[in-house]
Amino acid sequence: MLDAGCGTGENTLHLAALGLPVLGTDVAATALALAGQKAAQRGLAAEFLVADALHLESLGRTFRTVLDSGLFHTFDRREQSRYARSLASATRTGGTLYLLAFSDAGPDQGPHPVSPADLRKAFSAEAGWRTATIVPDRLQTRFHPHGAAAWLACVERA
Repeated sequence: MLDAGCGTGENTLHLAALGLPVLGTDVAATALALAGQKAAQRGLAAEFLVADALHLESLGRTFRTVLDSGLFHTFDRREQSRYARSLASATRTGGTLYLLAFSDAGPDQGPHPVSPADLRKAFSAEAGWRTATIVPDRLQTRFHPHGAAAWLACVERA
């Protein structure tokens, strides 16, 4: 499993605690150092690697399951398409991406909100994807006591 843009690794560590083999990647080496320290303190076997999410082909690996919790919405529209292609290079055919991004709908929007159309455009058939579902959800942040409006997308690698 790949956790793209894992930051300090909480989702990666949760998955590792469930016994799943997982690689957390992020461009921020400092965040990954903290993630590695937390893994050691908790006795968890999680792997962390500095990697640019726009160039995941450099991993030289593919994954059946990919998690993006709060990374997609940090990219501008051009980068979102590049990111989708990068994820495709690291996702096996038939694999699944679970993506949680700030929503453009409803109150308590986070920064850089996206629409379902933005998600469908980035994860198009031309980019090697098929959108299975996009449903409303909440994204927990330090700044939104009840979570920010979000979209939870399930996207399959074609």
